[in-house]
Amino acid sequence: MLESERLIFRKIEDSDFPFIAEIMRDQGVQKIWEHYFSDDDIREWIEKRKTGYRNNGIDYLLAIHKQTNEIVGQIGLLKETIEGESVWGIGYILISRYYGNGYATEGARKMVDYAFQTLKASKVICDIRPTNTPSIAVAKRIGMTEVGSFIKIYRGKEMPHLVFELHR
Repeated sequence: MLESERLIFRKIEDSDFPFIAEIMRDQGVQKIWEHYFSDDDIREWIEKRKTGYRNNGIDYLLAIHKQTNEIVGQIGLLKETIEGESVWGIGYILISRYYGNGYATEGARKMVDYAFQTLKASKVICDIRPTNTPSIAVAKRIGMTEVGSFIKIYRGKEMPHLVFELHR
């Protein structure tokens, strides 16, 4: 189990459906992802996380506040392919009522440490929608620099993303 100063991170399980639904149906998340997550979408999301654990040992993890035991969101490392290159990407999706408390930054820093120390990654990236200024701010706070952009096809739609990276 991974933990930071205020957060515990654990693998997502089928029984976490209501928590994942709350996170993915949050207005802030829907704005960035540009759709409502149905029950089937939530189940597919959970299965994708479990596949990530099996294939890569890590993926999005539930981020749980140590003192209150409240789930603040999902933060993790995902094996991604960006323009043909396999990279470790940091992802953070918080419930909007927890924005502004430093949880995404704290969790992202923990994932950077894990990627560099445990996975021996030479770099980590974040791919972020250009309109997602809070996520861009997190990437910059953990020392990442913008290195490019690409178009991600999601649900048949072209979605521009900026790429930020940090080297060991």
